[in-house]
Amino acid sequence: MVDLHSHILPGLDDGARSMEESLAMLRLAAGAGVTDMVATTHANDQFAFDPLVVARTIAEVQQACGENPQIHYGCELHLTPENVAKALRHPEQYSIGRRGYVLVEFSDFSIPASAGQVLGQMLGAGMVPIVAHPERNPLLRGRQRELEKWIENGCLVQVTGQSLSGRFGKEARSAVLEWMKRGLVHFVASDAHDLQHRPPGLEAAYRQVEALFGEAMARRLFLENARCVLDGRALPVRESSRKRFAFW
Repeated sequence: MVDLHSHILPGLDDGARSMEESLAMLRLAAGAGVTDMVATTHANDQFAFDPLVVARTIAEVQQACGENPQIHYGCELHLTPENVAKALRHPEQYSIGRRGYVLVEFSDFSIPASAGQVLGQMLGAGMVPIVAHPERNPLLRGRQRELEKWIENGCLVQVTGQSLSGRFGKEARSAVLEWMKRGLVHFVASDAHDLQHRPPGLEAAYRQVEALFGEAMARRLFLENARCVLDGRALPVRESSRKRFAFW
């Protein structure tokens, strides 16, 4: 499996606090079948994102943990005007593997009316926004039509594996299941922050998706689509009589 969203780099944000914890998280992920992890360090008002520091830390952690899992460069870009301006000037500094896909996070308290325009600017600059864990955002849960419009225009959606188990509440779980039925989910990731409360590993979530929606869909959401992101390739599009924009 490929985990597109994790906070495994020590001391750079609210994820792993030390090299020891980072390595323990990586071992746990590898033992649960994760072969690749994207280190999506926060870029928000609390944590400054420094591409050089992130790249150097990835190299240090990779050397310490060995070849498995492979750690990939990334960022969780909080959509503020300042961050968007930086990403538009230097998209390679904020995209996964520097290949165009950008994990973006919305505030839980306010979503600007111009959100669609901002995402459109990013798309126009050659980036593909991946909306991070919208099922956990109470505002986005109530704006499904807007989310659908963003997908129509080329954005993608990542949900959190633990949302399937109810870790983030009944509303988040219901949203994930409904969106999966409607073809609105493209990736499932861990958003790992630590070893206990927000651990890495996607095995349980994979089994749930497989049981509810079948093996083919589980492979797409946990492996095949994410591999396209790592390679910088476009996701295949599945023709659907209900939703022509359903990416698989």
